[in-house]
Formats: sequence, structure tokens, C-alpha cells
Amino acid sequence: MKKLAVLFSFLMLLFAGGSLKVQAENIKFVQITDTHLTAANPYTSRVLESAVEDINKQPEISFVVFTGDNIAGPKEENLRAFMKVVKKLKVPYYITLGNSDVYKANGLSKIRYFEIIREYSLFRAQKSPNYVFKKNGFVFLIVDGAKEVVPGTIGYYRQDTLEWLDKMLTKYKKKDVVIFQHFPVVYPKETESRIKTHKTYRVEDYKAVLAKHTNVLAVVSGHFHVNDEVMQNGIYYISSPSMLTLPQSYKIIDIVTTKEFSPIIYTQLREFSVKDAKAE
Repeated sequence: MKKLAVLFSFLMLLFAGGSLKVQAENIKFVQITDTHLTAANPYTSRVLESAVEDINKQPEISFVVFTGDNIAGPKEENLRAFMKVVKKLKVPYYITLGNSDVYKANGLSKIRYFEIIREYSLFRAQKSPNYVFKKNGFVFLIVDGAKEVVPGTIGYYRQDTLEWLDKMLTKYKKKDVVIFQHFPVVYPKETESRIKTHKTYRVEDYKAVLAKHTNVLAVVSGHFHVNDEVMQNGIYYISSPSMLTLPQSYKIIDIVTTKEFSPIIYTQLREFSVKDAKAE
């Protein structure tokens, strides 16, 4: 029997005051992170296939977001193998870049990456790794911190990316915003030994942008392969384990709205079984 590990997490309940935000609806979505799919290793495809099958059985899922390191190395064959599985999802999906996804000198630039995505998903109009989508009254931002010229495990949110983020948060100041990205800006607990090699460059510049705005509900990340959730300065920071970490899981995130109160976030770490699970 599949197990369901439920980790309840709450945003602070605050009365709305001053300039009221537009009331959003409830929404439920899935985060998948660090799938590290390799075309040469069928096991990694089976893990993702099993997750997709399980997600397709879950009720009321609005969309799925992949928060980076979708493939184990920046090769077209890996991305194509990834997309062949992802396109089987019955709900919309959105893709974030991680440090293992792109490498321009290897022929898989960010532009090429999204060209391939569009080959398998014609309704995906985005051409930039930074983009916006909206659902149920919420605004969702995909924010890119990957490097394509000199890839590495250290994230880097470029100045033009931070300017774009600031612009979007200003544009949607009356909406509740959730940000998806690969590299955390608040590091998960118990990862001190990895921060030196997996940190985010000039993380305070990113935090300075967030500090200017009051409409960010949560920042959802991957990268460190651990499950961690913490509230800091009114923003809920969510990190999730790699899908290849045992036991295999993905995260279901519910945002529940109540009139005159800020939304509440609930999370479930959903475990699933892998068919014919045998590493090759």
C-alpha cells in the first residue's frame, strides 16, 4: 500500500488591511524536483513514469511544476527522454532549469532547451527561462538561477533576472505570488556541509528584492535533495527531496483561502512505488 506522509505547514494568519488583495480561490498543485533523468539509465525513466501515473490518479491537481535538475546531464537525448514521460501528464506542467540541465558549449543552451520542450508540448509558449503563469487568482513566477556558460552547483540569479522579478512583483502587487526556482535563497536545515558548494551567489541581492514586496506567499525550491520548510519574514520557503531519493516521493501543495485572512499552505510528501524498480 502506498504511504502518504503528511507534513502540515502553516502560513501566519493575518487580517487583511489597507489596500486589499483580490481574493484568490483554493488551489492544489505538485512539485517534482531533481529527477536527474538519464536516457542511458531506464530506471530513472521508470521512476518518473511511476510518479506521472500516480499524479494522474490524484484528484483536483491544477498543475505540476518541475523545479530543476530534470536531467542528469545537459544532453538532448536526456531531455527528449524526460519530455517523452512528462508529456503523459493529464494536467498542465511547468519547467524550471537547474544546474545539470543546460550547458551552452555542449549544445544544450537555455534557448535550445525550451525549443525542445515546445516540440513535445505545443501549448508551451514560453521561450525564456523566466516566466509567469496564473491560476485560480494566484500568480506563479518561474525564476531562473542556472548558468549555461560555466555550469556549476552554485546558483546565480543575474541582475536582469532580479530586475524582472522586482518588476513582476510590482505588477502583481495586489495578487498572491508563489515563486518556483531550483536554487534556494534560504538554505534548508542540516545542509551546512553542502552550502559551500551548493550556495546561491549574492543571495542577499535576491532577498533585498523580496524585502520590497509583501505579496510573496512562498518560494519553492529543490537542489539540496532534502525536505525542509521554514517561515522567514512572512514568506514560506519550501524545499523538497530529489525524486530519486528513497523512498521516492513528490510534494503536493495546497493553498487554502479564507475570506479576510491570508492563505494557508498545506504540504504532503507523497510517496509512490516504482514499477519493476530495479536499478540498471
